[in-house]
Amino acid sequence: MILDVRDVSFRYNSRPVLEGVTFSLGRNELLAVLGPNGVGKTTLLKCLNGILHPATGTINVEDKDLLRMKKLEIARDLAYVAQQEQGGRLTAFDAILLGRRPHITWKVGREDIRKVDAIIRTLGLEHLSLRHLDEMSGGELQKVCIARALVQEPKVLLLDEPTSSLDLKNQQEILSIIRHIVTGHGMAAVMTMHDINSALRFADRVVFLKGGRVFAVAGLEEITPAMVREVYGIPVVIEKVQGYPVVVPVKPEKATPGA
Repeated sequence: MILDVRDVSFRYNSRPVLEGVTFSLGRNELLAVLGPNGVGKTTLLKCLNGILHPATGTINVEDKDLLRMKKLEIARDLAYVAQQEQGGRLTAFDAILLGRRPHITWKVGREDIRKVDAIIRTLGLEHLSLRHLDEMSGGELQKVCIARALVQEPKVLLLDEPTSSLDLKNQQEILSIIRHIVTGHGMAAVMTMHDINSALRFADRVVFLKGGRVFAVAGLEEITPAMVREVYGIPVVIEKVQGYPVVVPVKPEKATPGA
């Protein structure tokens, strides 16, 4: 296992947000964290990245205790792509180069430049290389943010709503890139999502959160309508479309008069 999360709890002041969260993640695996708004998905990612410190539990990256690691050490093993990234007057090349910071000792070297060039070519971002971030569309900016995370050479990629506010075409492109990277580079990824059908199309497994706790960890074939209904509070059916499971909300059955 690359990532092992055991009994993680977190509170904002006295308010519990996460309680006893446990799951693990293997190499080449893409895990989607699902659940309604306010259930603690973003908080969980921030605990995994060391931005927040859990009240209880352990987080291990391979054989290392993340809760005892320094920020720079964490950045060498885990890369985090936030839900909302701000554009600026940096060029895409310079923004991606910032991802090399955990590995730079004195100054940027030729190897750092070479790795940035390689990531830009891998993701097909050559046309954006010298464009400023504040001149980009949402999809373009998201691709640059993913490139910056990848050039860190992490073992685990953490993505908070990577397709938030993107159109359908860009959603599919971003998720396809993530799927390809995880499979082809021996990494693992955890992504929070609202779109359950996109998660079922691209992820290997899902973690359902309910009330700050893990309701279920399931493979795609293990997900049932009852499970989705319990987490989201609406009745659904699950159908196969071109081999992929698709969750479809249905009208609740009306109560029989006098029942």
